[in-house]
Amino acid sequence: MPNDTKKMILKPEDSTSASALKTQAMAVEKMLKPESTPANLVGFGLGVKWSKGEPTGKSALLALVSQKVGKDELSEGDMIPAKINNMQTDVLAVGELFAGQAEPAEVGIEALARRIRPASGGYSVGHVNITAGTIGTCVFDLEGTGSNPAGIPGRYYILSNNHVLANSNNAGLGDPVLQPGPFDGGTDPTDRIARLNRFIPITFEPPVPRFLHRNLVDAAVAEGQFHDLKREIHWVGHLQGWVPRAQVNVGMRLHKTGRTTNYTTGRITAVNATIDVNYGAGRVARFRDQIITTNMSAGGDSGSIVADRSSNRAVGLLFAGSSVATILNQIQHVRSLLRVEIV
Repeated sequence: MPNDTKKMILKPEDSTSASALKTQAMAVEKMLKPESTPANLVGFGLGVKWSKGEPTGKSALLALVSQKVGKDELSEGDMIPAKINNMQTDVLAVGELFAGQAEPAEVGIEALARRIRPASGGYSVGHVNITAGTIGTCVFDLEGTGSNPAGIPGRYYILSNNHVLANSNNAGLGDPVLQPGPFDGGTDPTDRIARLNRFIPITFEPPVPRFLHRNLVDAAVAEGQFHDLKREIHWVGHLQGWVPRAQVNVGMRLHKTGRTTNYTTGRITAVNATIDVNYGAGRVARFRDQIITTNMSAGGDSGSIVADRSSNRAVGLLFAGSSVATILNQIQHVRSLLRVEIV
């Protein structure tokens, strides 16, 4: 562990300044071209510069790579410049990133893979045609629906990922959602807890070239009965609000509960990340304005709400990761695009 953890923290303004954002956008445009992307490069974000294994406390443009390799193993075209647009750079290994459902080896924590009513955040859930993911939390419409005025929820939902509740765009509205997910023994109609209500479509390559992608979230909601849904997250408790993206800072300490890895903690290593995520079957989606954290998850944890440990406010929606990093959507984008209230 670093000797000075304070130097792992950046103020939000250090990573959201106009010059930093301009530099990050320039790097994405120039270096994430499909015909000339440097080896192992999967994205760019903003974070802390490290030197000799210690954080410096200074902001840097982070080149996000699947793995670090020695300079002597890289061609000149694969090298990341020491500075881009007068901003120092650094390299952060994020591993091979996948948007993960549960795999056969990932049996999960037995208690969180079982059937439970009312169902709360952290437990197994899934569209009838997937394996299993995680309930983030239960939410309601941001504004009243139909004849209901604002402030009187008309519908109640499970919040999770598109690839958990909507089978990566391959579902129809009204499809059954099971708790526990099919991989954990859920069957339809016995374990049906909700039906898919809406999701934010994900743009994939193929068919759309990734430089044209504008993905912000992998998110969906499924409508259930009020008495079957619980807003508490197992071990995390009741959320105390949500953190606006402008207040999400590098170094923030986090926690979450997910179907596979149970309760875990971590720390934000990069923000405003543009990053490519593998969805299997040759499909890749490029996401913008993402949060990168230390490893907090495994396949089947997708859909978990990640919260700030100090305030217990929602920070992000977990949707992808590797053995060394976890990727979150900004909760502000999830809330506004799906039009749901988190607390």
